[in-house]
Amino acid sequence: MEVVQVLCMKGGTGDSSYAENSLLQLVQRKVISLTKPIIEDAITNLYCNNLPASLHIADLGCSSGPNTLFVVSEVVTTVDKVCKKMGHRLPEIQVFLNDLPGNDFNSIFKSLPKFQKDLQKTMGAGAESCFVTGVPGTFYGRLFPSKSLQFIHSSYSLQWLSQVPEGLESNKGNIYIASSSPPCTLKAYYQQFQKDFSMFLRYRSQELVEGGSMVLTILGRRSDDPSSKECCYIWELLAVALNDMVAEGLIEEEKMDSFNIPNYSPSPTEVKCEVEKEGSFTINRLEVFEVNWNAYHGEFCPLDARKEGGYNVAKMMRAVAEALLVSHFGDGIIDEMFSRYKNIVADRMSREKTEFVNVTISMTRRG
Repeated sequence: MEVVQVLCMKGGTGDSSYAENSLLQLVQRKVISLTKPIIEDAITNLYCNNLPASLHIADLGCSSGPNTLFVVSEVVTTVDKVCKKMGHRLPEIQVFLNDLPGNDFNSIFKSLPKFQKDLQKTMGAGAESCFVTGVPGTFYGRLFPSKSLQFIHSSYSLQWLSQVPEGLESNKGNIYIASSSPPCTLKAYYQQFQKDFSMFLRYRSQELVEGGSMVLTILGRRSDDPSSKECCYIWELLAVALNDMVAEGLIEEEKMDSFNIPNYSPSPTEVKCEVEKEGSFTINRLEVFEVNWNAYHGEFCPLDARKEGGYNVAKMMRAVAEALLVSHFGDGIIDEMFSRYKNIVADRMSREKTEFVNVTISMTRRG
């Protein structure tokens, strides 16, 4: 599977699209809000050590939908807040939005006029100093000229690997790391993460100026066990739906056994280890927090949104994984697969605590 070609969130504005997925947007908005103090701290430190006449910011793995520009707004208004607090004039801000070429950049560009108007309400004339550009390409390669960026942000992207790890032939009946996966599968996934994340850090170290900051939030785990339920369960339940369809002859067993998700949910220890090994960055903060699978939990939300937890989570996962599944299984089984998945997820959510674990790291480029 050529991951660069097929990995993209579902574009457009249809019911199962990424942009229209209210639960997915709410999960990500909660995560962005929870990391805002870390971003503010990173930008404050940046301004304590540097006074850039212009600020170049990159959001890597930006995807599309309301949260793409919500991230930009949060970062830009934080810069404005820090500048005012420190008595500095707001610099011109160039924001680069990066994702793979298959991303729905057109939806982002169409929403820019509204974004500029909203930013003007918040910042006044300062909004005119903010410029937004799209940069298609994989962040597992070079994206920007040397020492051209002061701040890099990425949220919910780096759990995606550059490719499906090699040597997963014995991971039969699973589509990811699972409790039944053999040790060689766990090792293959971890080694691919090490290779990819160290490569990511090396390229970003070339693009950031000395003293530049980077804040990354990765879907991860607290446990040292890569097969723990806290990071694998949501994929294990999708495998249950697929295996049921194999048993009924709706999917070929060979097709099932040859499909694996190019994803890895690292622990804080694993993230820290790769950063220290690469050596270009100083770690300022490394934090872990949880968000409920059904982010409507405890929120004022649309009627029945809490009750429809299984449906909402299945719809969210469809927006995330449909392109990968269609490229391997075809689109004829997708509706049936997610209908079954919805029921399985709803059953487990009614009986168990289900949460996404998030690992956030803030770093500074060493001199």
